[in-house]
Amino acid sequence: MGSTRLPGKVLRDLEGRSVLGWVIRAAREAGALDDLVVATTSEPGDDAVAAECGRLGVACHRGPVDDVLTRFVGALEGRRWDAVMRFTADCPMLDPAVIREAALVFRAVPGLDYLSTSLARTLPRGLDVEIAGRAALARAHQEATGFHRTHVTSYIYEHPGDARLLGLAYRPAGDDLRVTLDTEDDWRLISAVAAELGDRCVPVRTLVSWLRERPDVRGLNAHVRQKALQDA
Repeated sequence: MGSTRLPGKVLRDLEGRSVLGWVIRAAREAGALDDLVVATTSEPGDDAVAAECGRLGVACHRGPVDDVLTRFVGALEGRRWDAVMRFTADCPMLDPAVIREAALVFRAVPGLDYLSTSLARTLPRGLDVEIAGRAALARAHQEATGFHRTHVTSYIYEHPGDARLLGLAYRPAGDDLRVTLDTEDDWRLISAVAAELGDRCVPVRTLVSWLRERPDVRGLNAHVRQKALQDA
């Protein structure tokens, strides 16, 4: 809830469902996860996030504000897992098919440490999926400092060492498009998409095609620049 550019964004109402609710629905519809946990902060402002998790019937773990890596590791303690798939709660347009494909590929490649759709970006920003193996995440938790602790997985792909990384690419490319929620102009675009395409998980090809046909909509946030890793 404490976003600097758009406070409260994860609980904004989008076609009758919270933004967080859209993310959780996409993760569930993928049918690829053994468990689902929302990792929020221990700040009083995020009591509302914990309450929304209760309403949605999803587990909630609370931890440090800026050390998100520690929060992640804490959320996974006591759970049996070989790998973790990470979603950010400001990406309501996630495609369950992409989530499912990423999980299938990760499981099919023995010894893989990290998989992402953004190592070489082809998807619109806001649809990315990433998976980190347990050992790779543990190494990051032990070694990472600074902004890498905020971004959870960035240490893994910027300091791979012997880790095996794999990127997924999609066509038609939509890497110039932005459907993540970080500013009011992002909200205007996402609201327009949801109003037109409905309260549902939209396939990535459908979303990209629709935005290509609607320059008036895709232009709403074309000027917004993503924060650099060091700044976020």
